[in-house]
Amino acid sequence: MGWLKIIHVSTVVITISLFVIRGLGLFMNAGFMRQKWVKIVPHVNDTVLLVSGIWMAVLIQQYPLVHGWLTAKLIALLVYIGLGLMVFRFARSRRERLAYWLVAILVFVYMVSVALYHHPLGWLVTL
Repeated sequence: MGWLKIIHVSTVVITISLFVIRGLGLFMNAGFMRQKWVKIVPHVNDTVLLVSGIWMAVLIQQYPLVHGWLTAKLIALLVYIGLGLMVFRFARSRRERLAYWLVAILVFVYMVSVALYHHPLGWLVTL
Protein backbone atom coordinates (compact mmCIF):
# COMPACT_ATOMS: atom_id res chain seq x y z
CA MET A 1 0.00 0.00 0.00
CA GLY A 2 3.04 2.30 0.31
CA TRP A 3 3.11 3.16 -3.41
CA LEU A 4 -0.65 3.78 -3.42
CA LYS A 5 -0.35 6.24 -0.55
CA ILE A 6 2.50 8.01 -2.38
CA ILE A 7 0.28 8.36 -5.45
CA HIS A 8 -2.61 9.61 -3.34
CA VAL A 9 -0.57 12.15 -1.38
CA SER A 10 1.20 13.32 -4.55
CA THR A 11 -2.10 13.94 -6.31
CA VAL A 12 -3.36 15.79 -3.23
CA VAL A 13 -0.38 18.16 -3.47
CA ILE A 14 -0.89 18.56 -7.22
CA THR A 15 -4.62 19.22 -6.77
CA ILE A 16 -4.23 22.06 -4.30
CA SER A 17 -1.28 23.47 -6.24
CA LEU A 18 -3.32 23.56 -9.45
CA PHE A 19 -6.31 25.02 -7.62
CA VAL A 20 -4.21 27.84 -6.17
CA ILE A 21 -2.42 28.50 -9.48
CA ARG A 22 -5.67 28.50 -11.45
CA GLY A 23 -7.28 30.80 -8.90
CA LEU A 24 -4.37 33.23 -9.04
CA GLY A 25 -4.45 33.04 -12.84
CA LEU A 26 -8.14 33.82 -12.82
CA PHE A 27 -7.72 36.82 -10.53
CA MET A 28 -4.77 38.16 -12.54
CA ASN A 29 -6.48 37.45 -15.88
CA ALA A 30 -3.39 35.47 -16.89
CA GLY A 31 -3.06 34.24 -20.45
CA PHE A 32 -2.27 30.67 -19.43
CA MET A 33 -5.85 30.33 -18.19
CA ARG A 34 -6.96 30.05 -21.84
CA GLN A 35 -4.65 27.12 -22.57
CA LYS A 36 -6.15 23.68 -23.00
CA TRP A 37 -4.04 22.00 -20.29
CA VAL A 38 -5.60 24.24 -17.64
CA LYS A 39 -8.93 22.51 -18.17
CA ILE A 40 -7.62 18.97 -18.75
CA VAL A 41 -4.77 18.36 -16.27
CA PRO A 42 -6.75 19.14 -13.07
CA HIS A 43 -9.51 16.70 -14.08
CA VAL A 44 -7.05 13.92 -14.91
CA ASN A 45 -5.19 14.47 -11.62
CA ASP A 46 -8.41 14.61 -9.61
CA THR A 47 -9.56 11.36 -11.19
CA VAL A 48 -6.32 9.64 -10.12
CA LEU A 49 -6.76 11.19 -6.66
CA LEU A 50 -10.32 9.92 -6.31
CA VAL A 51 -9.51 6.42 -7.60
CA SER A 52 -6.50 6.11 -5.30
CA GLY A 53 -8.59 7.31 -2.35
CA ILE A 54 -11.33 4.79 -3.02
CA TRP A 55 -8.74 2.05 -3.49
CA MET A 56 -7.07 2.90 -0.17
CA ALA A 57 -10.43 2.95 1.64
CA VAL A 58 -11.17 -0.53 0.32
CA LEU A 59 -7.72 -1.79 1.30
CA ILE A 60 -7.96 -0.47 4.87
CA GLN A 61 -11.62 -1.52 5.04
CA GLN A 62 -12.90 1.86 6.15
CA TYR A 63 -15.84 3.34 4.30
CA PRO A 64 -17.85 6.57 4.21
CA LEU A 65 -21.15 6.36 6.10
CA VAL A 66 -19.55 3.69 8.31
CA HIS A 67 -16.48 5.50 9.61
CA GLY A 68 -17.03 9.09 10.70
CA TRP A 69 -13.76 10.52 9.47
CA LEU A 70 -14.32 9.24 5.93
CA THR A 71 -17.90 10.50 5.98
CA ALA A 72 -16.64 13.94 7.03
CA LYS A 73 -13.98 13.84 4.30
CA LEU A 74 -16.52 12.84 1.64
CA ILE A 75 -18.91 15.63 2.64
CA ALA A 76 -16.03 18.11 2.66
CA LEU A 77 -14.99 16.86 -0.80
CA LEU A 78 -18.47 17.57 -2.15
CA VAL A 79 -18.38 21.04 -0.58
CA TYR A 80 -14.92 21.64 -2.07
CA ILE A 81 -16.13 20.61 -5.53
CA GLY A 82 -19.15 22.90 -5.21
CA LEU A 83 -16.95 25.81 -4.15
CA GLY A 84 -14.61 25.14 -7.08
CA LEU A 85 -17.57 25.27 -9.45
CA MET A 86 -18.55 28.60 -7.95
CA VAL A 87 -15.03 29.97 -8.39
CA PHE A 88 -14.48 28.91 -11.98
CA ARG A 89 -17.99 28.88 -13.44
CA PHE A 90 -20.84 30.43 -11.51
CA ALA A 91 -19.69 33.30 -9.29
CA ARG A 92 -20.63 36.62 -10.84
CA SER A 93 -18.18 39.01 -9.27
CA ARG A 94 -14.48 39.02 -8.54
CA ARG A 95 -15.27 39.40 -4.85
CA GLU A 96 -17.54 36.33 -4.86
CA ARG A 97 -14.90 34.29 -6.69
CA LEU A 98 -12.26 35.30 -4.16
CA ALA A 99 -14.50 34.43 -1.22
CA TYR A 100 -15.37 31.01 -2.67
CA TRP A 101 -11.71 30.40 -3.53
CA LEU A 102 -10.51 31.17 -0.01
CA VAL A 103 -13.24 29.05 1.61
CA ALA A 104 -12.41 26.18 -0.78
CA ILE A 105 -8.78 26.31 0.34
CA LEU A 106 -9.90 26.18 3.99
CA VAL A 107 -12.14 23.19 3.24
CA PHE A 108 -9.19 21.50 1.54
CA VAL A 109 -7.01 22.08 4.61
CA TYR A 110 -9.80 20.61 6.74
CA MET A 111 -9.91 17.49 4.51
CA VAL A 112 -6.16 17.01 4.86
CA SER A 113 -6.39 17.33 8.65
CA VAL A 114 -9.23 14.78 8.76
CA ALA A 115 -7.10 12.39 6.69
CA LEU A 116 -4.08 12.87 8.93
CA TYR A 117 -5.94 12.42 12.23
CA HIS A 118 -8.60 9.92 11.05
CA HIS A 119 -11.11 11.98 12.98
CA PRO A 120 -14.01 14.18 11.78
CA LEU A 121 -12.62 17.12 13.76
CA GLY A 122 -9.22 16.85 12.09
CA TRP A 123 -6.49 18.77 13.86
CA LEU A 124 -9.03 20.18 16.32
CA VAL A 125 -9.03 16.80 18.08
CA THR A 126 -5.59 17.72 19.51
CA LEU A 127 -6.89 20.81 21.32
